Amino acid sequence: MHHHLLLILGLLFAVMLLVMLAKKLKIAYPIFLVIAGILTSLIPGVPDVHIEPDVIFLIFLPPLLYEAAWYTAWNDFWKLKRPIILLAFGLVFFTSSIIAYSSTWLIPGFTLAMGFLLGGIVSPPDAVAAGTVMKGLGVPKKIMTILEGESLVNDASSLIVVSFALTAVKTGTFSLGTAVGSFFWVAIMGVLVGLVIGFIMKYIHKYLPTTPAIDAALTWMTPYIMYLVAESFGFSGVMATVTGGLFISYHANTIFQSGETRVNMLGVWTTVIFVLNALVFVLIGLELPEILKGLGSVNIGTGIKYGLIISLLVIVIRFVWVYATSFIQFGKKRSPNRIAGWKESLIISFSGMRGVVSLATALSIPFYISETNNIYFPQRNLTIFVTFIVIVVTLVGQGLILPFIIKMVKLPLDNEANEDEQITNIQLKLNTKAMWFLNKKFQKEITDNELIGFYFEDLQHNVNISQQRLDSLECDETTLEEIDQYHQMLLEVYSMQRMQLFEMRRSNAFSDEALRKVENQLDLDSSKING
Repeated sequence: MHHHLLLILGLLFAVMLLVMLAKKLKIAYPIFLVIAGILTSLIPGVPDVHIEPDVIFLIFLPPLLYEAAWYTAWNDFWKLKRPIILLAFGLVFFTSSIIAYSSTWLIPGFTLAMGFLLGGIVSPPDAVAAGTVMKGLGVPKKIMTILEGESLVNDASSLIVVSFALTAVKTGTFSLGTAVGSFFWVAIMGVLVGLVIGFIMKYIHKYLPTTPAIDAALTWMTPYIMYLVAESFGFSGVMATVTGGLFISYHANTIFQSGETRVNMLGVWTTVIFVLNALVFVLIGLELPEILKGLGSVNIGTGIKYGLIISLLVIVIRFVWVYATSFIQFGKKRSPNRIAGWKESLIISFSGMRGVVSLATALSIPFYISETNNIYFPQRNLTIFVTFIVIVVTLVGQGLILPFIIKMVKLPLDNEANEDEQITNIQLKLNTKAMWFLNKKFQKEITDNELIGFYFEDLQHNVNISQQRLDSLECDETTLEEIDQYHQMLLEVYSMQRMQLFEMRRSNAFSDEALRKVENQLDLDSSKING
């Protein structure tokens, strides 16, 4: 027990060091972790790592999906639903079909059902890798919303394709009409399960006597409940988790009214999701020796050849689909809520990195078609190896090239106001509304109660600051430099105040609880500047 715990802690510590090194080298950490995992797995004496598919599907996938759904901008998601649906459903089915027919021609002994199985496995991209690569490169929000929205839903559509393909391989029969009908049934019922559980959790959070700690714990339980309940009835756990996450996120302002609750949840979720993502990518690389062992009699060179050809097909298929659907949308209606222009299409086309869902799905292929009759699942090991090659080629290859493409094409800026301007506008409107509310309900107290009077003056001061900041956003570079200097000065003042708090703690002149509350306020003030 202690030995396994030490191994896990050692792996976590190594992963954190690798992420810091990736940041230093300015390489997206998912790509760097996969490369590091592969290189580490080749060192003699390093124990083999075997990823149980259930660990990915039951432990990693629900919170990752739920967190992605939680932070999805619902209004933007709805505006861009057309390109998102075309990618999340249309591209998955298109990719699965092309790979199915191509693999039967390419790989000896591959049936059409096995081809659809491979196609379903390699069809869903991983938005975490793409998002990490694009961070700080000025990619328009619309592109990020499309990629994140696609990733939310495409796992469900690809897993349903895989499920039907597995059934076809086992039974030897396949009915397109039955498969399509079953697909919609499984997906729609998954959505319904997510909504029902989301409504129940909304009621619990809102009306029962919870605390910030209980709320945070319940938010961690919620995605697992949604996923497991849906899967236990044979419905899509992915659709249930995503739908439930979107539902809770949409109602979050009315459910979680305590600021302490939201701050606690943000801290917990941000940390744990980062750790889960980091572990997942390093485990992909560490899985290589186990996959190579499984190849058995299959020649490694032949397997690599198949993997590279399938990788090239997957990349080309995405380019063809994105540009074709973009052209169709352009021909129908010139709407801002579409994939517009060759530059945006190029970035979206090149952002099809595959990740852990593809590997976990491949590893979940059963060893036997019929265990009682000792009939092995055909080409299982080769399918897993080809999937691994596709992941490495798309994640590492495309991931390393993508930043240079983004810088080269010089993407157009977002049409809408930048985030700083929007935040300042929101603060201005909130403070103005608060002043109106005080004048209406507490007009007498503003003059009679010194504390309320000070608060009213503080609101007026904040309104003036917000207005000045809005004016400064349209100013010249010299003024912008002055604002940066001002922010840097504030950060240095906050740092000095933290040192002073440390001295106060050593002097025992104040209670730790009082000092901690003041320190938390300093942290909040600093976070406003750091974003």
